[in-house]
Amino acid sequence: MTVLVVSTLLVLAGCATDEPTTGASGSPSAGTGSGTGKQSKFFVRADYDKQLALLDTAPTGPAGKPWEQALDPAMVKTSKFKKPGPHKICFSNAGLNNPWRQVGFKTMQAEVDTHRDRISEFVHVDAEGKDQKQIADINDLLGKGCHALIVSPNTTATLTPAVEAACRKGLPVIVFDRGVDTTCPVTFINPIGGYGFGHVAAEFVSQKMKRGGKVLALRILPGVDVLETRWAAAKVAFDQAGVDVVGVEFTDGDPARTKKIVNDYIQRYGTIDGVWMDAGAVAGAAVEAFEDAGKPVPPINGEDQLDFLKLWKDKKLTAIAPTYPTYQWRTPIIAALKILDGERVPNPWKLPQPTITEDNLDEYVDPTMPPLHYAMCGCTDLPGYPKRWK
Repeated sequence: MTVLVVSTLLVLAGCATDEPTTGASGSPSAGTGSGTGKQSKFFVRADYDKQLALLDTAPTGPAGKPWEQALDPAMVKTSKFKKPGPHKICFSNAGLNNPWRQVGFKTMQAEVDTHRDRISEFVHVDAEGKDQKQIADINDLLGKGCHALIVSPNTTATLTPAVEAACRKGLPVIVFDRGVDTTCPVTFINPIGGYGFGHVAAEFVSQKMKRGGKVLALRILPGVDVLETRWAAAKVAFDQAGVDVVGVEFTDGDPARTKKIVNDYIQRYGTIDGVWMDAGAVAGAAVEAFEDAGKPVPPINGEDQLDFLKLWKDKKLTAIAPTYPTYQWRTPIIAALKILDGERVPNPWKLPQPTITEDNLDEYVDPTMPPLHYAMCGCTDLPGYPKRWK
């Protein structure tokens, strides 16, 4: 959550979502049942079932290198894209507007550095969280002589036509992190996905609180598939557990806004029995809001951001951290080179998605790294570690 996957401080643009009806105060209005509202338009039962099954699937690939591993891979041919190197690889990035994406991009750049004999030029364009800028960026890159195009879309539906236009140019297109509504890219790379993340977090929170207890759900923004499916899976778990979701609020990924939202709900309800988050970058702010109000921190999920992991350990929180590992930023570079060599690659390329629990927390808390670093960077073997990430 990075990714998780995670995106903050973005313009709230893109697809409409089916959120609970909210009153003037921002809390769900009467008549929404458990407070989870209608199911998201992004929810696909078959995909949900498959992702939950993948949580228990053993990966194939090199041991100790989860960024090169795959879960239940279906290999596709890429021989038509084979060409001699060195190669110019282009990357259209949704943004660098949150710590998860910043850590991920540093990891990607370091991966590029390990292939300097094969990569003549690496071109990165930052869309700054703006759909229209990313559409223009992709269109511009199509005239720049790229040998392969990597895209991390800002939002799903709005960026689909731009990705399809790139595919029509005959370029091998690699989509990662967030998806698009087309099958034209050679591969779509991401960990198990939003359903897995949302389910793990919601199931934990539900099990650690009383039945019928009050849950506050904190979200980042609408219209991004990985975030929508996180909430869709959480809705299923919360409905089954019979908890009372008293609020579904968008934080904009802003710690100050997060603290205000949590404080408002504490003042309104007195007790909040659980907090679920679709991205963990502001989990620390949520914890601080309870502490500032003199209230115990209820069961909560975050991600593998070190500030949250340290708070969890120091405060002995009841917590869990499903992850959307930043090591996935290595994989598109590896995939691009494989495709340009004409090698088969998985499509979709599903990476392992570990969960941090109380039992393995100590393995991931690293006091030598910055608070906004992500433990699942997969970067310790890359050039410039640790200085590059500090």
